[in-house]
Amino acid sequence: MLELPEKFLKRMERQLGQEYPAFLSYFSSPPAKGIRVNTLKISVDEFLKNSPIELGERIPWTNDGFFAAGDGLGKTIEHAAGLYYVQDPSAMAVIPKLQIKKGERVLDLCAAPGGKTSQIAAAMQGEGVLVANEYDKKRCGILYGNLERLGVKNCIVTCARPDVLENDFFEYFDKIVVDAPCSGESMFRRDGSAIREWSLQNVFSCAKRQSAILESAHKMLAGGGELVYSTCTFAPEEDELQIAEFIKNHPEYELIDEEKLYPHKICGDGHYLAKLAKLNGGKSEGNERVFASERNLKIYREWESETLKIKVEKIEIRGDKLYGFCENLPAVKNSFECSAGVYLGSITADKKRFEPAHSLAMSLKKDECKTVEVDESTAINYLRGLTFSAN
Repeated sequence: MLELPEKFLKRMERQLGQEYPAFLSYFSSPPAKGIRVNTLKISVDEFLKNSPIELGERIPWTNDGFFAAGDGLGKTIEHAAGLYYVQDPSAMAVIPKLQIKKGERVLDLCAAPGGKTSQIAAAMQGEGVLVANEYDKKRCGILYGNLERLGVKNCIVTCARPDVLENDFFEYFDKIVVDAPCSGESMFRRDGSAIREWSLQNVFSCAKRQSAILESAHKMLAGGGELVYSTCTFAPEEDELQIAEFIKNHPEYELIDEEKLYPHKICGDGHYLAKLAKLNGGKSEGNERVFASERNLKIYREWESETLKIKVEKIEIRGDKLYGFCENLPAVKNSFECSAGVYLGSITADKKRFEPAHSLAMSLKKDECKTVEVDESTAINYLRGLTFSAN
């Protein structure tokens, strides 16, 4: 049994009443495990035919998620290839609430490590504008790495405070996800640091920060848009009281749905989520990017014609680096942009050769480029850093 903070336990006992013993027993059981098939690269049916891991039942609130068993879920070739993402089952309940459609503009405001962002990307299937923001630089790197592995093409990754990001995207987005930084009470079973860092003061500090984040999200959501707010904590100050206060201060919002997923009632760590609709407001257009002319892309186009079976239509040049776009992603002027679209690679210093980037390879499907078939042992050795002959 975990040694949990006494004040936390007393709060939960008051909060749950007769359900408290069942909630407490959750901390004595092993965490639920889940994976979500990355439908940007493979269909669910195709994945199930050759799944490298033992899968259980389908997770009820999403079509592409499954309960999983065993260790090493993130150590398979298929995981390295971006065919699936390891994620807590209850965390997969958030994005389906938004019913995201192709072609929409969507913001994941607190995006690292990228589970919910990649779930959004799968719903969009490369059509529309996706912005994934993470204020912490280290976590932003993790976010980018996951989105690169999963082959997300229509995304801008930014590293900015929400109140800075709002200057670039005022009333721009159709849908926004605020998976807010929180006191992490549902993470106690997985993460000992969450227990050590917990205090009532931290709960109240998180609530204050969440209020400011929601204010920025409000400014970036277009009229008629929808917002889902979520946390991985059970504290009312960060959950239902937070949303009640927000609606009180913003009467142009309507609460559409609200759920508190307790771990003794579902198979997962637990989550809170609320869906809001913004009834009034405008909608703005983003800043346009400047794309490279064909004259400036000769070296890349020569490599592309020899190697790829597709053509990247829109390309942006930054110094010697090339970025490809499948959508008209807006330009970001005030916030720090970590990446946009797909990093294709760079032109060598002597201007004679194009060197493709790993992110380009991860964004391609098998029928979009020349490929070499290898056996499992060769693939494992390659992932360990060894080379192999392509002849």
